[in-house]
Amino acid sequence: MSKKNTQKETVAIPAKVYNFCSKKKLILGVVIAVVLVFICGAIIRGIHLAIEFKGGTLITYSYQGDINSNDVASTVKDVVGSSVTVRTGESLDSGGKQLTISFTSDQGLTADRQTELTSALRDKFADNALEIYDSNDVSPSSGREFLLKCLIAVLFAAFIVIIYIAIRFKNIGGWSAGVCSIFALCLDLLVAFTATVVCGFNIDSNIVAVFLTILGYSINNTIVIYDRIRENRKLMPKASLNELINASCTQSLTRSVRTSITTIGTMLIVTIVVIVTGYDSLLSFSVPLMMGLISGTFSSLFVAPVTWSWWKNKSAAKAKSSK
Repeated sequence: MSKKNTQKETVAIPAKVYNFCSKKKLILGVVIAVVLVFICGAIIRGIHLAIEFKGGTLITYSYQGDINSNDVASTVKDVVGSSVTVRTGESLDSGGKQLTISFTSDQGLTADRQTELTSALRDKFADNALEIYDSNDVSPSSGREFLLKCLIAVLFAAFIVIIYIAIRFKNIGGWSAGVCSIFALCLDLLVAFTATVVCGFNIDSNIVAVFLTILGYSINNTIVIYDRIRENRKLMPKASLNELINASCTQSLTRSVRTSITTIGTMLIVTIVVIVTGYDSLLSFSVPLMMGLISGTFSSLFVAPVTWSWWKNKSAAKAKSSK
């Protein structure tokens, strides 16, 4: 009579398991540091809303030769009577030089005022062959509506993420895992927003694209960690929650770091190319995104799982004491 040998399926805990759950003070310190940097940046540098959010006028001129943007700003300010932002660059279509002028305006730019402004610039910079390329007005109400829609889009995406995680990881406390992932995501978004403020970038549609990109990247990393915890719970049923988190984060560490190096390195290259070629407007996308991706790597390994561990342990202790 033959005997069948059965072997219980086990998973090998990594030879060296890092104690991620002991880093609560580190996480708290990082959160406090980011908040303080944001507050200091907002006080010192200010928060500058772009035209599409606060309303105003955006005019683009093509020109030749060299031109002093400060002199252009001074000339435009004398005509429109408000603060002016001037940027120079090159057209992606023709490769010609372009001058972009933006300023706040409650009443918009009428045809007469535009003619007056163009005439003043041509008189001042007669050697630069200024020609109007594009002109747009954004009303303050439209700007506020656009900002509101952007905020709703981000909040709706976060809500969907909570529901998704709650359903997918219901066996390991889905709702709490989802809320903790959103807390980690808020840190990533705050880091990106802080980078925008500290660098003095305008808050424009680029920051919305950055937020949505970080949301997808950070949540994907966090879901990978949660998936590992769920699998390890089946394979290591006697392990405590902290042991599961430490083992799962250690197993995912190499993968997370390699992925982050690839994505962050790509954005670093983009930033360098933008600086070299002079397309400064793209810096308000690449720099905050790069900082947000760095934060996303940290939060997916530390903030989300460790905060979730703290929540679950607190709930368990409270339930035990109430008996």
